[in-house]
Amino acid sequence: MKKLLIIILFASSLFAQEKILTLKESLEIGLKNSKDLKISKTKLNYADSKLTEINSQFLPQFKLLGNYTRLSDNIPPFEVTMPFSPNPIRISEPILNNYTFKFGFSQPLFTGFKLLSLRSSAKLNLNASEQDYSKEGNEAAFNIYSAYWNYYKTDEIKKVIAQTLQQMENHLKDTKSFFENGLISKNDMLKLEVQYSNTKLLLIEAENNLELARIAFNKAIGIELTSQTKVAASEQSYNYEKYQLANIIDEAINNRKELKSLSYRYEASKEGVSAAKSNWLPSIYLTGNYYYSNPNPRFQPAKDEFNSNWDVGVTLSWDVWNWGLTSSQVSQAEQDQLKENIQMEVYSNYLNLIKTEEKVKVNKEALDQSLENYRITSEKYNTQLATSTELIDAETLKLQAETNLKTAEVDFQIAKVKLEKSLGRVIY
Repeated sequence: MKKLLIIILFASSLFAQEKILTLKESLEIGLKNSKDLKISKTKLNYADSKLTEINSQFLPQFKLLGNYTRLSDNIPPFEVTMPFSPNPIRISEPILNNYTFKFGFSQPLFTGFKLLSLRSSAKLNLNASEQDYSKEGNEAAFNIYSAYWNYYKTDEIKKVIAQTLQQMENHLKDTKSFFENGLISKNDMLKLEVQYSNTKLLLIEAENNLELARIAFNKAIGIELTSQTKVAASEQSYNYEKYQLANIIDEAINNRKELKSLSYRYEASKEGVSAAKSNWLPSIYLTGNYYYSNPNPRFQPAKDEFNSNWDVGVTLSWDVWNWGLTSSQVSQAEQDQLKENIQMEVYSNYLNLIKTEEKVKVNKEALDQSLENYRITSEKYNTQLATSTELIDAETLKLQAETNLKTAEVDFQIAKVKLEKSLGRVIY
């Protein structure tokens, strides 16, 4: 009794720790934990901060400077020798302690269109990073979809094998009774025992595959690999949108994030070229400064006291700067090649979806046939109108049909999402 209580408590503890996740919950957890998505988000934030940095260059830049300088004690006073005076005339005493405070500003008036080009380039790069982030989200979501449905498939296959094994146990009990009553030969009973042992081996392999699928699922959603998770897949619909191939190819060309990103970066590189060419034009800045110094060099003769003054001016300059024209440009050929690759990907996924839908239909028919065959053969065997070999064949066909159907159904779910992803649709 005590052992039974311990087992019940242990099982209850395991059940309490088990996480049963729907597809929606899995996507939410996985996308939140995705390391690739976090890296892409960092790149997006960097592009945004780069745009903010360039926008700030349109505004006046203010600087505050403070300085203290101590001169050596051997600095002589400022004296002037006059021809009519035997002794030099002292203008000012040396001032050994010098203080300077300066507050200045610089406002760009004209930069040869450099800042405008740089801002356009930064905006385009930000748009490209946004497309990259969206694409990364879709990729992460698809990995979660695949892991989720594969986990579901392995769990369902394990259940099918376990159910088949239970049916075999029942037949084996009847067979032993037949043998004890001399209704069948020992060879017939051994055939069923061998089939039962082989099915137990299949169950062991299925349990191992289920554990591997659980680990892969946990990894896909970014949780501890040892977490006890289960997936809760509701009844799925196997009807799908009737796609027109020409339409979905156009949709992919218009929607695919990597194509948009490449286009944005191409335009950004052209803006970079414009920014580099602006160096051929002058840059003009409005500048101003306020000084508070002791001694103030603008006041003569120098006095050991603080005085203030200001100035305003216009500065004209040329900069020599290499934007890196060659490395920044993206060729049109890359865009054309990417478009061709996308068209091939969509066409391939479209054909694969049609194939998997047909497989679901055929496997459903095969399962119905195998179930009916198993029912008839089982009834005949119970009345000794069918041999153990025929029963084994019927059980094998039923198990294979059930396994094939589960596999085809999951393949269809993954193929449907894969096609939608290749069309540039957001799948999460």
